[in-house]
Amino acid sequence: MIATIPNLPSLYDPFTTEAKWQKFWEENQVYKADPNQGGEPYCIVIPPPNVTGSLHMGHAFESALIDVLVRYHRMKGRNTLWLPGTDHASIAVHTMLEKQLKAEGKTRYELGREQFLERARQWKAESGGTIVNQLRRLGVSVDWTRERFTLDEGLSKAVLEAFVSLYEEGLIYRGEYLVNWCPASQSAVSDVEVENQEVNGNLWHFRYPLTDGSGYVEVATTRPETMLGDTAVAVNPNDERYQHLIGKTLTLPIMNREIPIIGDEYVDPTFGTGSVKVTPAHDLNDFEMGKRHNLPFINILNKDGTLNANAGEFQGQDRFVARKNVVSRLEADGFLVKIEDYKHTVPYSDRGKVPIEPLLSTQWFVKIRPLADKALEFLNQQNSPEFVPQRWTKVYRDWLVKLKDWCISRQLWWGHQIPAWYAVSETGGQITDNTPFVVAKSADAAWEKAKAQFGENVQLEQDPDVLDTWFSSGLWPFSTLGWPEQTQDLATYYPTTTLVTGFDIIFFWVARMTMMAGHFTGQMPFQDVYIHGLVLDENGQKQSKTKGNGIDPLLLIDKYGTDALRYAMIKEVAGAGQDIRLEYDRKKDESASVEASRNFANKLWNAARFVMMNLDGQTPAQLGEPIATELSDRWILSRYHQVVKQTANYIDSYGLGEAAKGLYDFIWGDFCDWYIELVKSRLQTSADPASRRVAQQILAYVLEGILKLLHPFMPHITEEIWQTLTQQPASPQTLSLQLYPQADSKLINPALEEQFELLIGTIRTIRNLRAEADIKPGAKVTANLQSENAKEREIVTAGQSYIKDLAKVETLTITDGQKGKAITAKKPQKGLKFLGLTIVAIVFLKVALAIGDAINDVPLLGNFFEVVGFGYSSWFIAQNLVSSQARQRLWAKLFQRTTQKELPLESQQPQAPEKAIAGVVGTIQVVIPLSGDVVDIETLRAKLEKSLSKAEAEVNSLSARLSNPNFVDKARADVVQGARDALAEAEKQAEILRVRLQALV
Repeated sequence: MIATIPNLPSLYDPFTTEAKWQKFWEENQVYKADPNQGGEPYCIVIPPPNVTGSLHMGHAFESALIDVLVRYHRMKGRNTLWLPGTDHASIAVHTMLEKQLKAEGKTRYELGREQFLERARQWKAESGGTIVNQLRRLGVSVDWTRERFTLDEGLSKAVLEAFVSLYEEGLIYRGEYLVNWCPASQSAVSDVEVENQEVNGNLWHFRYPLTDGSGYVEVATTRPETMLGDTAVAVNPNDERYQHLIGKTLTLPIMNREIPIIGDEYVDPTFGTGSVKVTPAHDLNDFEMGKRHNLPFINILNKDGTLNANAGEFQGQDRFVARKNVVSRLEADGFLVKIEDYKHTVPYSDRGKVPIEPLLSTQWFVKIRPLADKALEFLNQQNSPEFVPQRWTKVYRDWLVKLKDWCISRQLWWGHQIPAWYAVSETGGQITDNTPFVVAKSADAAWEKAKAQFGENVQLEQDPDVLDTWFSSGLWPFSTLGWPEQTQDLATYYPTTTLVTGFDIIFFWVARMTMMAGHFTGQMPFQDVYIHGLVLDENGQKQSKTKGNGIDPLLLIDKYGTDALRYAMIKEVAGAGQDIRLEYDRKKDESASVEASRNFANKLWNAARFVMMNLDGQTPAQLGEPIATELSDRWILSRYHQVVKQTANYIDSYGLGEAAKGLYDFIWGDFCDWYIELVKSRLQTSADPASRRVAQQILAYVLEGILKLLHPFMPHITEEIWQTLTQQPASPQTLSLQLYPQADSKLINPALEEQFELLIGTIRTIRNLRAEADIKPGAKVTANLQSENAKEREIVTAGQSYIKDLAKVETLTITDGQKGKAITAKKPQKGLKFLGLTIVAIVFLKVALAIGDAINDVPLLGNFFEVVGFGYSSWFIAQNLVSSQARQRLWAKLFQRTTQKELPLESQQPQAPEKAIAGVVGTIQVVIPLSGDVVDIETLRAKLEKSLSKAEAEVNSLSARLSNPNFVDKARADVVQGARDALAEAEKQAEILRVRLQALV
């Protein structure tokens, strides 16, 4: 019965293939983790993207990196869980819904909290899964059965437990503090939700008159309207210009309020005028100075960004309108000194897209020091977690050391509502800064507490604010596994193994997770923190919405396929934590980087098709494990196992880019370009059956190994090829769950690999010379290899069949470059050589003795020939037997016919060619004689002469330019150096062309 030969389509279609396997993996719950499975656990929790988000290049890059690690460790046999989920994104959702309401002519207050939240839940159900579906297109091997959302029931329970527990321990409190305030969303925002933007603004200089009339102090500010809330002017106590003024008072213009001059070392005497206005309620540094010097805190802003009653005549004006009006008033009153153009950084609300205002507000805070100190203890004593690259450890440590109390309340409705209930009956039915409250896990529990404290008639109202999103996501590594319940998932997969994230949220998310985990679980939430870089645009710039230079990963997936995009990004990584640059043509929406990876996928596909067409319908398992019989077999197996070892080492140390590049070089170069070409002749039906089977075995064995090695990087194409190669049934296994290859050190032979590199280099050199000489593609050539290195001659002699086959060489001569002798036939051994010479001597002696006996019988001649015979014998021995060279000549004369018959054609001494082209590899000189049979010499000469003329013209032009003093002295240094480099290159090119022309003479 003839075996059915499995078949791949002639062209690889990534879109059909990728959709098919993404559906298969999910429907069959291939990546569902089982805590009862056993084995060493490996767990990663996804950095939860905002539910409002859509896939950007940072998401794609991060997800690809994580998927490589997860797929690799799953194939290594570890009990693997990659847990997915999304963050509820309080501010983003809130802002989006308020825009919708504004378009309808409504406000959230008119709608009411419950209807507003119902709208939010409806939006989440209909559109909130956009980014999740886009992540599915990346083929990420997550356990979708465990998908979590930061507002789901389980995580909400964890948030209540954490808040109440921290409050009861005295680590959460309510107090007044300066916060980042977004007037657009009318909420406090965290530092991570603030984007610093460089703007072209102004620096206004004003005079503040001394109260005693003796002069004035000049101050400068970028926010003139805040002067209405000034409560002091500060100078450095060591600044001799102002020391005599410390303790005196000034009269604040417009407000006519008397304010002191204070001395504080925070003030930089070299910046500006050396004196600064102090507005404690509207600047963080001023806030700290205000506390140090017991200054009044005067808030002049309403929550919508307008000025309040403390601003006097400017009450009700928008902050930017008030800015212009305050400057006009100060100018009219004679207090404006000057206005300077000034480029500076302004903090913007990432969601509200407006400049934030530092605002004094009553909020909920976490007392951060005890939590940060616990995390520092793990870091200093156990180096936990371990950062990759290690340089980020210092950044993380410094952040923990400098942390201040964390504002966790947000004036929003979408999120975890703060579990605090105010006894409004105690403050006239209103929540004020002084209204007493109780904290509890539910309204019923709060009622019981309040009733015991305030009596049966107490009226309660829950705090309308919600918690900072980072509070819930700080619990993410353990809340997603079931905490505070002691679940089997928590026992098996916590602490998680690795966190993969960007450096920009070390402070805002990584540190919060370690602090929360250290406090609630007594462990760090992950062993390693792998910090990746950014995906830069084609100009090496950070991608951002503000710059409008983002690259849409979905567009590239639609054009080239998911595997191509994933591999392109990972292959670009040149070391853990490094930024990568993605080539991109915005006019065509094309990427050369991703296209190169798509071409790599096609190369693998075509190689796999060729292999399967030559396996006679057999699978790798049916063919069995190979035993190498030829040099090329031993070489490819050595290279394969070397790459297996190298790839595992790279991934284990987070060198994912290096692993990807190593696989690329092996698959495209060693396997496709060389080994497959080397064994094609052995795959012919007319070839030796034993050699053919070994070639089939090795092709199947290495191809299946390649698919397993490459699967974490390019999961879809490798799954498709593997299913066909192994002829899986209708209910197939999956490549994802196969064991990762193990390196066999016994098959790794570095010396052999080095030798084979010389063979490959020789073939490549001959091919290049053929191309340079425009030798007809089908024409076979004569090639002379000359080397004084005996080892190199031995290597190319052993591989001469490969050289002749792949470089289209008809006659190959391998010679000693110094003596010019052909080195092709093995010399007889010394013992055999001595025996032959001895026989010759005995035969010669017997003949001589017989002749001598006959001559002796002739009168008078006997004595004469005795003398002559003795002399000739002496001469013969001296000429033919004393030296090794003489013995070789005699051997050749006596056995000339036999020796010539046994030696191959290529061993004959070559005649010196009249015309030739040469190259060098190692210490081997490769010479190809040129003749009209293989090349049109006159056409080649004309082509070389034309190229030489062009190169010489370039040399003359650059030389003249560099001889011109005006150019050398006035041009930029890099331009001059560029011209010098171009001249050196042109001179080198001209020299090469002259040598090539000379060879044609």
